[in-house]
Amino acid sequence: MESPTDFGLTEMQKDIKDICRRIGLEKIVPVREHYDETQEFPHEIVKEFADAGLFQVFIPEEYGGLGGSVMDLVVAVEELCKYDAGIALALFGTGLGTLPILLCSDETQKKKYLPRIAEGALAAFGLTEAGAGSDAAGIKTTAVKDGDYYILNGTKQWITNGGEAEIYTICAMTDKTKGTRGSTFFIVEDGAEGFTYGKKENKMGIRASATRELVFQDCRVHKDNVIMGEGRGFIVAMKTLDASRPSVAAQALGIATGALEIAVKYSRERHQFGKPISANQGLLFMLSDMAIKVESARALVYRTAALMDSGMKDVSKFSAMAKCYASDVAMSVTTDAVQVLGGYGYMKEYPVEKMMRDAKITQIYEGTNQIQRDVIGKALIKEAAQGII
Repeated sequence: MESPTDFGLTEMQKDIKDICRRIGLEKIVPVREHYDETQEFPHEIVKEFADAGLFQVFIPEEYGGLGGSVMDLVVAVEELCKYDAGIALALFGTGLGTLPILLCSDETQKKKYLPRIAEGALAAFGLTEAGAGSDAAGIKTTAVKDGDYYILNGTKQWITNGGEAEIYTICAMTDKTKGTRGSTFFIVEDGAEGFTYGKKENKMGIRASATRELVFQDCRVHKDNVIMGEGRGFIVAMKTLDASRPSVAAQALGIATGALEIAVKYSRERHQFGKPISANQGLLFMLSDMAIKVESARALVYRTAALMDSGMKDVSKFSAMAKCYASDVAMSVTTDAVQVLGGYGYMKEYPVEKMMRDAKITQIYEGTNQIQRDVIGKALIKEAAQGII
């Protein structure tokens, strides 16, 4: 019998979930505190991901993958993030870096890079800068044509998998006078002339994930590595972010689910006044509200993934809803989980304080939740003007 949370998953998706659960329990849980403390990059666990074929879940079959459905990746990300969202970020951060190639590159580029990623080569997405996060038009990195090459100069900030990835998709301005229409995406490989790494960030949460500056000083990139053509960078960025937000939502959902499971387990084991604290009605109400939020978020995240896999063209509203709601739920549920565990919840002996720290970033990156609400609101007004609602 299917569990209430299966949402009609295919047998392959159930297998993906089982693989992620095994890796989570056997490989991640015993070391997650170590990686959180040291901020080391989890190379051995990432190799486990690759050996288990998890990098294949977002790659189409013709390039060495398993099919490339959004739901496949959502299932994997949610399950892994129950155990550690920072370690799991090596996987779906690669998915983010791969999306410009998947969605917008030509066949030659796909054949060159996607099989490598399917085998476990990490990728990264380079859009954010010190003065350009949600404001993609504020990019300062430049790319100047020089014969068959472009010369890139500038610095990218807060890049997931920075310094660890082999393949980077980078946005730079090829014509500053045209605003967003003057931006272009490039594929840049680790080791390229003029491409180095700067500061590695010391973060509040997701500390096992590498977050680093990318520095371009007269970096030479061949014209064959331009994605979708010059001046199409804003289109590539928006397509990428729309497609990536369900993965952030799945990350948030996994964090919330893991925190809820720990809180419920603790409430049955912890005794006060001669009985488990789960006998306290006030605490039961808290757990109930946490569970309602988690299941509501799961329904929205999975519906969004299903809509994207169905070929729905304009997914911006649903993508923003899923990311915004699931991340708010993650912050709320992890905060409540700390409260349920009381003093223990505040200690590193239990992982819920870490989950609360990890949850916060899901409300910020891939577009802040304020940006998501702006996207949703504008979509509603547009639909009303078109008579759709």
